[in-house]
Amino acid sequence: MAAQPVRIDDPADPRIAGFISIRERDLTGRDGLFIAEGTVVLRMLGAAPARDNGFAAEAFLLLENRLAGIADVLATFPPTVPVYVASAAVFDAVAGFNMHRGVLALGRKPAAQRGESLLERLPETSLVLAGCGLSNHDNVGSIFRNAAAFGADAVFLDEMSCDPLYRKAIRVSVGSVLTVPFSRGLDAQSMLRGLAEAGFEIWGLSPRGEVAVAEIPAARRIALVLGTEGEGLAESILSSFRTARIPQRPGLDSLNVATASGIALYQIALAMGRVG
Repeated sequence: MAAQPVRIDDPADPRIAGFISIRERDLTGRDGLFIAEGTVVLRMLGAAPARDNGFAAEAFLLLENRLAGIADVLATFPPTVPVYVASAAVFDAVAGFNMHRGVLALGRKPAAQRGESLLERLPETSLVLAGCGLSNHDNVGSIFRNAAAFGADAVFLDEMSCDPLYRKAIRVSVGSVLTVPFSRGLDAQSMLRGLAEAGFEIWGLSPRGEVAVAEIPAARRIALVLGTEGEGLAESILSSFRTARIPQRPGLDSLNVATASGIALYQIALAMGRVG
């Protein structure tokens, strides 16, 4: 299991520098590190080596009264990973806020995946999501949770989308960000062009879509494209690929993008025989 616990009594202790003010530092990134929060997410991180996906734990910071309850989770990590415990007062001072679960891990990201390298590893029959301009961490986390639930093979995010390894996105995804392969960083057109060249049928989701999502025919490879809240997908994307809509009663112009992703994924996963 992870190393024997070490008590921390000073919020400024350099051994826990990576945990300092995690809410503020989430805004700018952590030089290849990220914060995982909560027992469920830690279980996902502990299973990372078995998935060979490049994620690893660097250290833990725990409320002292949580240690015994997650001993089984800590047992999945190597003994080289330090475990720090602290009182509630010290923990809150370190984290910068008191709305937490008393269980934090400092994780290391794998090397950044470009879209091309991820495409090469996808199975011949694939279902993926592609996000354009998804800037809300809650939505991105929910989209990853939906992707895991309905068996999507990967999530592709353009350069305008937020990093899914922000603490809040990981937490909302219930750790699915650590299990669903993803890439981020290309511009939207390059990302979608790469998917099309790899044999994906591209379907943009929009309230103005040509057909209902239930009418999207099953195919060997399908990519569902999601746009940002409010503006949706750019006209250049809508005019370049086929489009689909989720029929709904009059009165609202659209669904929340995370909700839309779940409905559309379920429909396509059903058509492709991925859910029963």
